[in-house]
Amino acid sequence: MVSGGRPLVQQKGVDVKSRSLFAAAAAILASTSAHASFLSGDALDTMADILAVVVLVLVPALVIVLFWIVHVLPEKIAHKRHHPQTAAITTLCLLSLVFGGLLWPLAWLWAYTKPIGYRLAYGTDKHDDFFQEMAGKHREGNLALADAFHLREELESMEARGALPPKLRALKDELATLRLADAEARAPEAKAGKAA
Repeated sequence: MVSGGRPLVQQKGVDVKSRSLFAAAAAILASTSAHASFLSGDALDTMADILAVVVLVLVPALVIVLFWIVHVLPEKIAHKRHHPQTAAITTLCLLSLVFGGLLWPLAWLWAYTKPIGYRLAYGTDKHDDFFQEMAGKHREGNLALADAFHLREELESMEARGALPPKLRALKDELATLRLADAEARAPEAKAGKAA
């Protein structure tokens, strides 16, 4: 059927379009004003003051603390690995703080390197604290016999290159008595093995 020269289907489509446009325009005109915050008045001012204090005081303090923690990591790593040049790495970390972190990568690399030149000069690549820690394990009975022998050999190598500090000399003597006691304990076993 044709109504007014146009097909009926087209007229309904135009009516639907105009109605939807009219409804959208009415909704836009009838809408209330939008609020950018769930707060208003004094509550909004108080929240802005709190946010300003956090941004101006707490965030920089946290950034400084995080910067410090990251910059002492090489020192902690060197101490954990018993690096013989831990004091120098600590100094480099502190200098890195003064120079804005430029020296920090060098400290990081230094903490992870094996000090080959130090080993050639002093006979070890461990800090004296390592030997004190091993001595404590030995006195507690937690050090394996093979580790004790290896430790004594390392101390003898250090002594051959130069004077040992008194504490390390005492540890070397303790380990020598341990080796002697082990040899005496094995002697009867060796004689019994030969007799059989």
